[in-house]
Amino acid sequence: MPLSKLLRRRALVVPLALCAGGYGYYKVLPEPRQRKIRVTLQGGGRFFRSTYTGLAISFDYWWHLFGLEEDSPPYDAAMDECHQRAADRIVATALANGGLYIKLGQGLASFNHILPRAYINTLQVLQDMALERGHGEVDELFLQDFGKKPEEIFRKFDREPIAAASLAQVHRAETMEGEQIAVKLQYIDLRDRFDGDMFTLEVLLRCVPLLHPKFKFAWMLKELRETLAQELDFEKEAKNGERCQRDLKHLNYVYVPKIYWDWTTKRVLTTEFIEGCKITNKECLKLNGFTLQEVGHKMIEAMAEQIFISGFVHADPHPGNLMVRRDKSGNMQLVLLDHGLYEKIADKDRLAFCNLWKSIVLGDLEGVKQSSVKLGVPEYEVLASMVIQRPLRKTSKGLGFRVQLSKEDMKLMQDMAVKHMDLIVDILRRMPSALMLIMRNINIVRSVNLELGTPVNRFNIMARRYVDTMHAEGMWTQCMLKVCGHNAC
Repeated sequence: MPLSKLLRRRALVVPLALCAGGYGYYKVLPEPRQRKIRVTLQGGGRFFRSTYTGLAISFDYWWHLFGLEEDSPPYDAAMDECHQRAADRIVATALANGGLYIKLGQGLASFNHILPRAYINTLQVLQDMALERGHGEVDELFLQDFGKKPEEIFRKFDREPIAAASLAQVHRAETMEGEQIAVKLQYIDLRDRFDGDMFTLEVLLRCVPLLHPKFKFAWMLKELRETLAQELDFEKEAKNGERCQRDLKHLNYVYVPKIYWDWTTKRVLTTEFIEGCKITNKECLKLNGFTLQEVGHKMIEAMAEQIFISGFVHADPHPGNLMVRRDKSGNMQLVLLDHGLYEKIADKDRLAFCNLWKSIVLGDLEGVKQSSVKLGVPEYEVLASMVIQRPLRKTSKGLGFRVQLSKEDMKLMQDMAVKHMDLIVDILRRMPSALMLIMRNINIVRSVNLELGTPVNRFNIMARRYVDTMHAEGMWTQCMLKVCGHNAC
């Protein structure tokens, strides 16, 4: 056989033999090792897909803004178009990569006080996006964590999930004793993907400023990384729920589902199954005899209790995590679900924030200034507007704001966000990190109250909760008179 033909044959046979040997080795490995190999190989695809998206977005901004005068009408129009294309690309990449990327996109959408409107509106589609895994993965997760399949542990286990999100899906089941339970299962590969996906995003965010020196959002990844790490630990979520129940036990209308610790791990969370109305389902609420005023009041009061008194705050009280039902006595009960994301605010920062809120409601200019400085933000007007999501106005008596947000107010807030973008980002970096999630809580509660038709004045309710913290100090009467006499009531 000619030497050239022999070499060509070997050039074909050797790679095939290596592939066959590699595949054979892969097939004899245990499933966890196989999954890590798959995650690593798929991670390469996610890395290149993300890198391409990052470069495309960066080049798009550079190309279409080059030579345009900043703050000119053509510049603003081109910027808006770039924002929209960038948001579309981010959504497409998040959907293609799945898992943590969808969760990160949802996290970005919550920064609605600093990101351009095109990003917020487009990223909202990710809020309802979820993955659903096959029955084999469910069995594999149970076998790894408990050594048994679901049907060997529970009397009944519904294979079809009743809910699915970016990180987990929930199945209904029944214990051997006949108790109805909800079993939350984390997607099996997320913890393996976490470090690699975070590394990819970190590399991208470090590269963007090379082309765009004004890009100052890289710090957001650190905040999102910490929150994601919390949400991937279901044992921590269970402990958060139990602490929430202890902190709010004096509010007899608040309920947190019971944890079944025997069937809970870092990837599996088993709780009491709860039936009730989603808090924004007004038809269900009215059908069951609940008034929107009572529902709104108790929701805001419970969240204010966490912010102003316990300092241990549910950072994701969106409508899917708040249910309303009747307790055994027939009274309204607010059920708090999904305790994966919590923030503990230091006492000194909590008290400074308490005073900031009180001063805003009372129109106390000096109080707003002093509280803002204590929070590390001397730019008190911008911080106060960020906290209440309304423009703050100076009046002859101090400060004021409209309880009902008008179209004029919305336009002022949007203009302020554009005009002071660099300052807002800098403020978020300087203020205590816990306040980021506190403001997220306040903004979500505002949104829920709005969906209910704004049946109650949240500023008044929250201010009264603050007054409760002062009762023991003998300041209750004075503050109550001021709060109730203010136009925000």
